[in-house]
Amino acid sequence: MTIRRSTKMAAMAVAISLALAPALAMAKPGSGSSMGSRGTKTFSAPPATQTAPGAAQPMQRTMTPNTPSPAQAAPAATAAAPQSGGFFSSGLGRGLMAGLVGAGIFGLLSGSGLFNGLGSMTSILGLVLQLGLIFLVVRFAIGWFARKREGELATATPMGQAPQQPMQRDAFGGMFGGGGSAGGPMPASGPQVTDLQISADDFNAFERKLADIQSAYGEENMDHLRRHVTPEMASYFSEELADNARKGVVNKVSGAKLLQGDLSEAWREGADDYATVAMRFSVMDTVVDRATGAYISGDRTAPSETTEIWTFTRRSGGGTEDWKLSAIQQVA
Repeated sequence: MTIRRSTKMAAMAVAISLALAPALAMAKPGSGSSMGSRGTKTFSAPPATQTAPGAAQPMQRTMTPNTPSPAQAAPAATAAAPQSGGFFSSGLGRGLMAGLVGAGIFGLLSGSGLFNGLGSMTSILGLVLQLGLIFLVVRFAIGWFARKREGELATATPMGQAPQQPMQRDAFGGMFGGGGSAGGPMPASGPQVTDLQISADDFNAFERKLADIQSAYGEENMDHLRRHVTPEMASYFSEELADNARKGVVNKVSGAKLLQGDLSEAWREGADDYATVAMRFSVMDTVVDRATGAYISGDRTAPSETTEIWTFTRRSGGGTEDWKLSAIQQVA
């Protein structure tokens, strides 16, 4: 009887683990997805770093609308605009034009004048047609040279793109490397974007925020999380914790330790500062049953290592403790 009951309990445990496998495979804050906002650079990939040489995954969840800038929309609108060529752009007009040109060439070859081959037409009509032909030839030549010039310019510098500048980085000690200021191409419209200098105190704040956010998430302490993350990220974390509660599990996260980190880019746009950093860190990450505390998944003896790209933001002129997590991106 005891053996039969033990077998049933083991089978139930296996079934629960299989049912929760997709969710448990994506533990830690962010659940292994890319989410949040990076201001005007939300939909631009941050530059690769030594810590995260792979490309960052695009945002899967964000509250930032993906609206094209006027510079991006202008070429599409221009290309889609119908080209009106008037009567001579139609099939009938082109046929008539070909006939007139042929008649004119015949008249020239026979020595009777350009449009003398059209004997049924009056001299006034012939003059009008000759002037019209000259106008069309000149217009065609001007248009051809203009299109050729536009093609050469488009090949030299694609519209909407500025020449890329090499990114400068200054050496920085500690767990973070590649400090200093860094920035990508400035948006064509919207708030003014300038490079931002990141100090050693800022890097130290990022390291503390990493540990505090991981710890608060593992404790399911939303009040503590809201002090370190933006309202958008707080809403995502709240959804994840509520989903864990519905599944009857707790994601225990603790002991986060930064192993390596460096700056990807930092910039100021309008009244906000942004800093995107790549971080490789270790953390104890397990999932337990909410009611009994029984172990379900994760390594209980050794920390797991993860590399993610975190973006922090603050109001311009704020202190190091004012940084708040605004986005997490996974590395492809």
